[in-house]
Formats: sequence, structure tokens, C-alpha cells
Amino acid sequence: MTAATEEQVQVAAPPGRSSSRPFSAFERMVAWRYLRSRRKEAFISVIAGFSFIGIMLGVATLIIVMAVMNGFRTELISRILGMNGHVIVQPLDGPLTNYAELATKFSAVPGVTMAIPMVEGQVLAQGVGDASTGALVRGLRAEDLMKLKSISEHIQSGDLVGFASGAGVAIGSRMAEQLGIRVGGTITLTSPNGDVTPLGMNPRVKAYTVSAIFEMGMSEYDATIIFMPLEEAQLYFNAEGLVQSIELFVEQPDAVDDLRKPIEDAAGRQVYLTDWRDRNRTFFSALEVERNVMFMILTLIVLVAALNIVSGLIMLVKDKGSDIAILRTMGATSGSVMRIFFMTGAAIGVAGTIAGVILGVVVCLNIESIRQFFSWVSGTTLFNPELYFLSQLPADMNVDETVSVVVMALALSFLATIFPAWRASRLDPVQALRYE
Repeated sequence: MTAATEEQVQVAAPPGRSSSRPFSAFERMVAWRYLRSRRKEAFISVIAGFSFIGIMLGVATLIIVMAVMNGFRTELISRILGMNGHVIVQPLDGPLTNYAELATKFSAVPGVTMAIPMVEGQVLAQGVGDASTGALVRGLRAEDLMKLKSISEHIQSGDLVGFASGAGVAIGSRMAEQLGIRVGGTITLTSPNGDVTPLGMNPRVKAYTVSAIFEMGMSEYDATIIFMPLEEAQLYFNAEGLVQSIELFVEQPDAVDDLRKPIEDAAGRQVYLTDWRDRNRTFFSALEVERNVMFMILTLIVLVAALNIVSGLIMLVKDKGSDIAILRTMGATSGSVMRIFFMTGAAIGVAGTIAGVILGVVVCLNIESIRQFFSWVSGTTLFNPELYFLSQLPADMNVDETVSVVVMALALSFLATIFPAWRASRLDPVQALRYE
């Protein structure tokens, strides 16, 4: 009889009423002894250690990846909705010449916070030397640009005074970098829709002074958007006295359907309404599919770690056959033996899950610093803003998702322990001692 067995017999003799209760101190003590590493059980301890590390890394990876994808989606939505209207009103029965009156009516609709008349057009922007890039010119009133907090509160250099006077334009920081332009410099815009001549359509080329450079944190907008005073944009795009659309910003973007009827009534004419969901449906649907697939793939990490618990417990049951037989002969029930091995395996899953949650939270709270560190170590730019739209790596932990990850990890760990624990409880004491 081993020393460990003698200690277990001392604990179990006599079992008593206190030790017969489910998950009693006796059962917890034996389960804890089986978790402790001994020289002859080193291999089993190694398997348990790998199971712990696997569950910890699986849970942490799930939390980190889901938080980053949530943060990515949240940041994109906030920036897209901060730049573009939640509802876009376009005319069906003629040009929008009474846009100022309509903007006032739309602003009075309950739930609408802002109405911005707008003229848009594609141009070729040229800067210093031969540097050029495609750009989208958005013509709007100076007071409306001041209301766009995503722009007016993120002016990197210069100011909007020149824009308000109608003598300057505002461009994104990445466009300014690409074209080599600073505040006070000149940007030349070329539009294919220019003046009509007997020889055909001549492109319109005009130079503007850059009065402000903004950086809203979304590389696509910082590299392609040019804001121009509304009256100047109307002249440049041959749209004197009219606008193409009126963009409405609402208090609750997810409830835009409730505002469709009031907006149509306020328009007093035939209009076509599109909202931000229609304009970005494909993009956000792709993000949602990617998020769900990533969750299922990363769950396999936790599943593999749970299978390691199964193999480790089966080996432990085989190694502890004589101990189980002695415990049974001293009065321990099959249910007690099953609970002992269940707690042994479950402890690995619970500890790994807790450690994984702690690791995941720590990484999520310091995700940008970690990105910068690995960028410095590797000498490359991880999470390139030109590819991933955002200038920083976001992480937004969702409580419901974190809880679901924890529940899933615990459930897999508990399920993995049932079969080995059941095998231990079904072990015949006579056969176990005979072959020991």
C-alpha cells in the first residue's frame, strides 16, 4: 500500500456521515491530492498542465478576438455614422432647389438632430509635383461642417475660418501626406464635367487653398474626402442653386424606420429615402459572418484542450485503480468516486477558464500598446491603417459574449470529465486489487 493510499484510508476510515454528503470535504481532499504532482505521476501532471494551458489560451484567444472584432465594428459604425448621414433624402420629382427650406423642416422632425444639404462629385486631386489621387468632394455649408463633430473636433492643423469665408477647403491628413500639402498650400482639382464647348466637354481645373487638415481616424476618409463650401461646390459642379441630396442625422440610428413617415410628410414632395444600413449592408454583413465563423473556429482550441482532460483522467483512473478499490472497500460509494474524479478534471477546466479570462482582459485593456510593441520588435507595421481603415487597434469587450465564452469553456470541461469519472465509479474493487 502506498503512502498516498494510507493517507486516503485514514481520511476515509470511518467515512462517517460528514463524508457521505456529495462534494464533502473528504471528496475534495482526495480530488486535490490527485491533482498534486508526484514523481511517478509526472506524465499525467504534464498532460494536466497542457490541458490547463490549452483552455487558458483558448478562452483568452476567444475573448481577445471577439473584443477586437466588436471594437472594429463599433469604431467603423461610429466613424461612418459620424461622417455620413443616417438617412439620405433624394428628390424624385425634380431638382432640390428649396433645400434650405427643406433642411429647416427636417430639423424640426422629432428625433432628427441635423439636416445637411450636400453636393458631391468625384475629382482628381493634385498636389506638389506630380503627386495625385482620386478624391470625393463634398460641398456643404460652413455651419453644417461645424456641427460635424467628427471633423470639426479633429482638426489636425489650420482652422475652418478660411472655409467659412468660402476661400479654402478642408482635406484629410492622409491625403495631405500623399500630396505633400500643408495648410496654406494649394490643391488642384480636376473634374471631367466641366464647360461645354463646340469641341465637346472640357475638364474643369481649379486650384484651392487648403485652410484645414483633419484626421478622423478612419484612413479611407482621411485619404479621399475634401470638404468644400457649398456655394463654391455648386459652381464647380455646375449645380448652381441646387443640391443632390439632404443628409439627416438622427438621435437613434438603429430606429430610422420609425422616422421614414414623418420625414416624407415633412418633405411635402416625392422623395427617395435610403439609410446607413442600406448603404453599408454588404460590408457589415461580411463582418458579422466573419465574426461567427471565427468564434466557431477558435472554439476548437478549447475543445482540443478539453479532450486532453479526458486522456489525462483516463490515465489517472488506470494509475489509481488500487486506491479506488481501497476507498470502495472502506465504504466510499461509486457516486463518491465519480465525484472525486469529476472534481479533479473540473478543477483543471475552472482554473484554465479563470486564467484565460484574466489574460484576455489584460490583453484587451492594453491591446494598442501590445500592437506597438510587436511592431517595434518586428520592424513592420502591424494592423496597417491603409488596409484596416482604422489608425488604432480597437478592443470592445462585450459582457454577454465574455459570459458565453466562459460558460462554453466550463461546459466543455465538465462534459470531458464525465466519462473518465464514470469509468472510475464502475471499477470493480476485486478486479482492481487482483491486477494491481
